[in-house]
Amino acid sequence: MVEIAFIPIDNRPVCYTLAQQIADINNNVHLYLPERKLLGDLTKTANIDGILNWLENLCEVDKVVVALDTIAYGGLIPSRRSKDDYLKIVKRLERLKKILNKKNSEVYAFSSIMRISNNNCNEEEKEYWSLYGKEIFKYSFDYHKNGFADTDVPSEILDDYLNTRNRNFNINKLYIKWSEENFFNTLVFSKDDCAQFGLNVAESKVLGINIAAKKLHALIKTGADEIPLTLLARALAQDKNIKIAPVFTQPDYIDKISKYEDVSVYESVKGQIELAGCEVCNNPQDADIVMLVNNFKEEQGELVMGVDVKGFDGKLDIPQKPYLVVDILNANGADNAFVKQFFENKIDWRNFLGYAGWNTTGNSLGSALCCGLVKYLSKEPDINAFKKVELIRFLDDWAYQANVRKKLKSRLKTISIEELEKEMNPYEGFLKEKFDVKFSKIEYSYPWNRFFEIEANVL
Repeated sequence: MVEIAFIPIDNRPVCYTLAQQIADINNNVHLYLPERKLLGDLTKTANIDGILNWLENLCEVDKVVVALDTIAYGGLIPSRRSKDDYLKIVKRLERLKKILNKKNSEVYAFSSIMRISNNNCNEEEKEYWSLYGKEIFKYSFDYHKNGFADTDVPSEILDDYLNTRNRNFNINKLYIKWSEENFFNTLVFSKDDCAQFGLNVAESKVLGINIAAKKLHALIKTGADEIPLTLLARALAQDKNIKIAPVFTQPDYIDKISKYEDVSVYESVKGQIELAGCEVCNNPQDADIVMLVNNFKEEQGELVMGVDVKGFDGKLDIPQKPYLVVDILNANGADNAFVKQFFENKIDWRNFLGYAGWNTTGNSLGSALCCGLVKYLSKEPDINAFKKVELIRFLDDWAYQANVRKKLKSRLKTISIEELEKEMNPYEGFLKEKFDVKFSKIEYSYPWNRFFEIEANVL
């Protein structure tokens, strides 16, 4: 039995419940999570002391997977909003370090490099982002590209933004020092919502230079929400010498860059496989696992922003060995044409290791890899637990994100569970038949009270 403590970035289902649902597939993995109510959300900061108390009182565990932003700031979104000063944050982190040193567990950790979103939406940012978000993004882009930038952003707002950035950057440099002390088994700095230039990109380069010069067990990766899941996979798969062969539906376009990322599709795939503790294999015949990637041609679709691209129109060849599926033709939802073809094949529950098609390319890759590796490494996987994970993924990534969300947003001003249940019902029936599963009901909720994400609870 492998005992793992897991501290998520916040309480969203893809960050919290998905980890537990995946762990349930493998009876040799015992995952411990703090109570969900202790985690932060869109408007609430995590109960940091409560989480540290939970960790301190937890039984001895073999490994700890921790989102450092949860302890430093109270979560990913609070990392951009928190007004706490550097010394107050360091005090919390020193307590975390002390607790983990006592536990003598392997530590797999990640910290975000503060993103710069290119919009005037303050839903996940400070209040002034609604007025100056695009201008701050432009300032950041120009300053990194040219070494200077003109801006109309008021000086007090720009100063506040830059002070927050600098504080977080200094916290990340503290983690570099900890890495020098061999505190981390693996440390990841994540780049979320990246562009070619920006202060976040500049910071990542500085951190990368330090990592290379000091030969640290640290990496810089594009993504965010999925990284704890990829680290969970790494904690289980490292040193198992698992070879994964990516096979692309559009092999001539793997050099294209996905939305919200700053590396090519191939580099993103390669990076996530390696972060999961596995080896990239060029020949599927020599691989232990095939990763089937439904990638895009010239431009990735974006279902939330209404960027439509042509769906998959080739012939889908299902691998005859263990395989997982990553659907990245669109950001923020599945490709209907690809899913249709996938379900025209009878699912081989022995070889099928999972599907993901939500949010960004990195999000889909990391979560699919985690599920796939947990099942692959299980001597006797719990097929019912696996089917539950996959049912939820198709209900979320395909039914809701690619279809239902757009319908509901077009005719409703506010969220409605009743309308959601009505629209999801036909998909439930279809998936129930394809999966050959029995369930009494599926309960839905909007965990953050917005159209962007749902939670499906299979009972």
